[in-house]
Amino acid sequence: MVDGDGGVLRRSMRGRDPGEEHRSATPLELLFDLTFVVAVAQAAAGLHHELAEGHLGSGLLGYVAVFFAIWWAWMNFTWFASAYDTDDALYRVLTLVQMGGVLVLAAGVEEALTDYDFALVTVGYVVMRAAMIGQWLRAAAEHPAGRSATLRYAAGIALVQAGWVGRLWLPDDLAMIGFAVLVAAELAVPLWAEARGRMTGWHPRHIAERYGLFTIIVLGEVILATLTGMRAVASEHGFSAPVVLIAVGGLLLVFALWWLYFGGPLRELPSLRVALMWGYGHYVVFGSVAAIGAGLEAALDVTEHHAHVSVRAVALAVALPVALFLLALVPLQRLAGAGATVHNVLFAAAAAAVVALGFAAPATGLGGAVLGMGLAVAAVVALCVTADHRAARSVPDPA
Repeated sequence: MVDGDGGVLRRSMRGRDPGEEHRSATPLELLFDLTFVVAVAQAAAGLHHELAEGHLGSGLLGYVAVFFAIWWAWMNFTWFASAYDTDDALYRVLTLVQMGGVLVLAAGVEEALTDYDFALVTVGYVVMRAAMIGQWLRAAAEHPAGRSATLRYAAGIALVQAGWVGRLWLPDDLAMIGFAVLVAAELAVPLWAEARGRMTGWHPRHIAERYGLFTIIVLGEVILATLTGMRAVASEHGFSAPVVLIAVGGLLLVFALWWLYFGGPLRELPSLRVALMWGYGHYVVFGSVAAIGAGLEAALDVTEHHAHVSVRAVALAVALPVALFLLALVPLQRLAGAGATVHNVLFAAAAAAVVALGFAAPATGLGGAVLGMGLAVAAVVALCVTADHRAARSVPDPA
């Protein structure tokens, strides 16, 4: 049924064609991503605050937990949409419910990171996941060929959500154990749901585009965090040399990491196991990029003595996420059939270099260390481009 002014009121959820031509992100998916920008920004801001206060361990633990909720809800919607997006009225309303849930989650990030109070985060997360249960149940009703898997998805998600609600009543000494168990359960649901029958028909190019767009969004958060930190510092003391060096180094990091991530096309994800490994690996990519922004903002605080953390610690707060990003690219590109052995070696070398620069920050100065990190990763970009160019020239012309 179609409404001439409001679009499609109802379209059967029969499953999208995995070979559909010109499949790209929809305006609804882009709007959905924007709500997650808020949640990512809140998580990064909370981590920045904990870093600046010297609460490195507790801040990182809270950040890892909150970012899992953000990433997993986004990832589940993305893969479902790739297989079953109808873009009709009911689909849009359930997506709106998920968007509301992520905003509730974002509102609870500060309490989660500072006081380990995950009540509001849990409420927002469960709202998002409940909407996904509705989507899977609709797919089960309207797509008989995929009913076995879709019903398993709905049942598995519902069971785990009951666990998340029950976790709120666990004593503090069992809360993190409960968290780890429930994370494992969430990750296991897709494997269990697709254990029998055919694999859900997601669209490879659409998935690659969606992950690429979210990577760009998170990289944009790094730029925003750096700008926020620069404005805060400049409003009091102006732009000092360390501030400028950190800003330049941060911009180099953003550009170089973007270049490396998009350095090879997504060729194929031939099995469920490979697809899940590739998708799950992006938790490290997204989480580490957002953490870079928090580290850069904390580094700017340190330059003006506004933070209760050492120069080495805050330099490592930038270096370690950069290293994690680089090391995560190695298996991800191999899984996707992209990249080359020389790239893997260069990524590993760059990861070691940026960590070494983090440790050397007391000697080089914080600005010098961050600039050095940016230059090291930019050098890897140049070397990868050169290696790819030489490899392309060595391939005989079929003509």
